[in-house]
Amino acid sequence: MLNPHILPIFLRSSFLPSTLHIKSSHLLPKIMHCIKLNPIQLKSIPSFLLNPYSNHSFSKPFSLNRTKMAALKAVHVSDVPNLDQVNENAAVSLSSRYNPKEMETVTMEMGNRKKFMVIGHRGNGMNRLQSSDPRMKHVKENSILSFNTAASFNLDFIEFDVQVTKDGCPIIFHDDYILSKENGIIYEKRVTDLTLSEFLAYGPQKQDGKISKPLLRNTKDGKSVSWDVNYDDTLCTLQEAFEEVDPKLGFNVELKFDDYIVYKEAHLVNVLQAILEVVYKYAKDRPVIFSTFHPDAALLVRNLQGTYPVYFLTNGGTERYDDVRRNSLEEALNLCLEGSLQGIVSEVKGIFRYPGAVSKIKDSKLSLLTYGTLNNVPESVYLQHLMGIDGVIVDFVQEITKAVDNLIKPVKTEENEGELQSDVKPQFSQTELSFLLKLIPELVQQ
Repeated sequence: MLNPHILPIFLRSSFLPSTLHIKSSHLLPKIMHCIKLNPIQLKSIPSFLLNPYSNHSFSKPFSLNRTKMAALKAVHVSDVPNLDQVNENAAVSLSSRYNPKEMETVTMEMGNRKKFMVIGHRGNGMNRLQSSDPRMKHVKENSILSFNTAASFNLDFIEFDVQVTKDGCPIIFHDDYILSKENGIIYEKRVTDLTLSEFLAYGPQKQDGKISKPLLRNTKDGKSVSWDVNYDDTLCTLQEAFEEVDPKLGFNVELKFDDYIVYKEAHLVNVLQAILEVVYKYAKDRPVIFSTFHPDAALLVRNLQGTYPVYFLTNGGTERYDDVRRNSLEEALNLCLEGSLQGIVSEVKGIFRYPGAVSKIKDSKLSLLTYGTLNNVPESVYLQHLMGIDGVIVDFVQEITKAVDNLIKPVKTEENEGELQSDVKPQFSQTELSFLLKLIPELVQQ
């Protein structure tokens, strides 16, 4: 039977096309067999589609309009997010949901393929203060506590954002501005305009009795709220991260720059050299990769050093910028090839909209990682593994590492080292996988 848990990611009425033309009935009975429909919805679906054993063939392509496709919401649709938000119950291990014995199988040869990587976003996950999901406010993002919390799971890397203070110290902080309140008045200061001591004065303090400045953050709706989490921690420097975080954990160092500032090359070089100085001094044997949304910074850091891989970050065409190099996966690929970069990190929506880009990137011998809220859904992560993507950056570290351990990562046995454990790995026929990959871009781009 067709796996009912991949399709809900894409079959949501909020981004269905007005009409979907289906040339083959091979999968439709299987889809319908996995769906619970109310009486009104049943009227919009041809009766032969409701028979899970139907071999009905179409004399011409069958068209599903928006009304009909709205009925194609699967049983677990409440567990699956749309493209912009993640439901609290979305990241649930799938090992109990699949029955591979009921599915046609397709052998996924690992060959010399690299290990599928899971990377913790800002450590154990970003903070979204307006979210009702307690996981988004569990541990302070981009903190030593968050990094070491992530290290307690079967994680390969953590990702964090590095900026350089006014007095030349690389610090870890995501936002361009830091918000605080004094005498009831909220104010903001650009992070890179602060000295190290000024930056560290915000939030919890290491020294008992030291007065700190309150730390606030803007939400997406424009409100300024107190940066309250269950487990808080002090702000930190890049050096402290190298010294205090579990050494087995790799670092994905995002070189953070303001999207709305045109930087001179000399400034970029000064910032990058300050960061490289710390990395060279304290990284030791720790794996490190650099990534950045800034095309010139990516090219410069590649030219300034040859020790650590450089990845170009892109929205994959989901947003538009004045710099055209940031506006598509094709432009990202061109930049990497021209600058001898080692990989691309794309918003996962961009990959799902243009899945053909994966083969082009891989054929160019580049690594491909993704980020985005859909990476907090195990089904989405597993599908990316099938597509050939090398790793994912996630917020729900505990849930996704568990799902990946169950579904993807090789299990060594005495008989055969490194083979996938077939009893926990959901399997798809080539027809089913082809159907998904053709259906995804048509739905997601709406």
